[in-house]
Amino acid sequence: MISLKNSLKQLPEIKKLLSETKSKLLQELYNGLDELKDVCELIEKSIIEEPPLTIKEGGLIKLGYNEEVDKLKKATTEGKQWIIDIETKEKEKTGIKNLKIGYTKVFGYYLEVTKSNYDLVPDYYIRKQTLTNCERFVTEELKNIEDEILGAEERIVTLEYETFIDIRNKIASQIQRLQETATQVSTLDVITSFAIVAEDLNYVMPIVDEGDEINIKDGRHPVIEKMIPAGSFVQNDTYLNQREDRLSIITGPNMAGKSTYMRQVALITLMAQIGSFVPASYAKIGVVDKIFTRVGASDDLGMGQSTFMVEMMEVATILKEATNKSLIILDEIGRGTSTYDGLSIAWAVAEYIDNKEKCGAKTLFATHYHELTKLEEKLEGVKNYSIAVKEKGEDIIFLRKIVKGGTDESYGIHVAKLAGVPQTVVNRANEILKTLERNVTIKAKEEKKIVAGQLDMYNYKLAEIAHEIDKIDLNQVTPIDALNILIKIKNKMK
Repeated sequence: MISLKNSLKQLPEIKKLLSETKSKLLQELYNGLDELKDVCELIEKSIIEEPPLTIKEGGLIKLGYNEEVDKLKKATTEGKQWIIDIETKEKEKTGIKNLKIGYTKVFGYYLEVTKSNYDLVPDYYIRKQTLTNCERFVTEELKNIEDEILGAEERIVTLEYETFIDIRNKIASQIQRLQETATQVSTLDVITSFAIVAEDLNYVMPIVDEGDEINIKDGRHPVIEKMIPAGSFVQNDTYLNQREDRLSIITGPNMAGKSTYMRQVALITLMAQIGSFVPASYAKIGVVDKIFTRVGASDDLGMGQSTFMVEMMEVATILKEATNKSLIILDEIGRGTSTYDGLSIAWAVAEYIDNKEKCGAKTLFATHYHELTKLEEKLEGVKNYSIAVKEKGEDIIFLRKIVKGGTDESYGIHVAKLAGVPQTVVNRANEILKTLERNVTIKAKEEKKIVAGQLDMYNYKLAEIAHEIDKIDLNQVTPIDALNILIKIKNKMK
């Protein structure tokens, strides 16, 4: 309740600030903002500023809100003074100078009079107990005070709780007004946050339309740029549409920035569609119906699903649900299985997405399979891009810049070196790589020769057999002759 009150206290100032705005949206918020002064005042006059942690131990209600609560509170705090006042008053009324008020757990409060003063005891004293040298009495007033003092502590807890429930019910009856105001304030909160970020981080207002283009100039990743020194993030352009630039195949080494680039495109698209300015120098975003991502690996071992299975399930969902108005971000499809299987799947997925009749979604497709760069020549909407890398002797420098054209270099061993793999392992990896590349080249040449020779021999045999078949007169051949000729041809084929 106190938190609610503290929030409600801010509303008049917010409303005043909104009254000076020109924006249509902010004017709507101004008109719809209920200051809830009655609710604020109710809490202000009823609940103390620093109440206990629970609502069933008393100490909740302010003085002046509930008359009975006030009386009980007075009884608990001023009880002793009441007793002293009664004792003083009775001494004056009766003239019994040594009269005193005492208390026992059995009898409660009592007036004690010595035997020498019995004749001064008034009629309204009620005898309670007789002792050897004194008598104990009570009066109606003393009994009432006792009831108030002794019962006050227990009754006040119950009464404060009941009073609190009543206050809570009164506020609950205004829940719709509270929710409507909360909606207005939360909308304003989001808009304010957008404005602060846009101004502080140099965002630009995107053009959002029903077109098919995603055109971003100098795009940045809104999170990554905050994690690195100011001005050091490498900006990149993006251009996608539903025509000749539907699918961008992005190649380049690990750690070069492929994933960051693709994610920033998805985030800029999302930010534009929720009404935020975006981290770019220019952005024109055609509304997308959905954004699909297949980024990173996650096993679900508890469900018995491998990394590859999870990857394929996510790809299946994307292929079923994506439309030509969607944006798809695919990172390293097929890497969880063998090279040829993975390449085949990645190739088929790229073909399916690019097909206008089957999908045709705007897509960023990062891959290590350099063979996929051949799709640019085969499919209408495919374009190749790569992350620029600068070689400096045996080292590489990631330039983080997206450039047109594919790459056939993986730089895997360079990345291993950058990651801190021991130099001896890196050197050995280079030796093995050269051996493998040399063996593959030799094997490819040998296979080419063998295949060519096999084809020449095979063609010669086929020609010979065709000539023999051509000479056969089918009208003169018996079944047994036909069988013998077939056996003879089969032996020749061997």
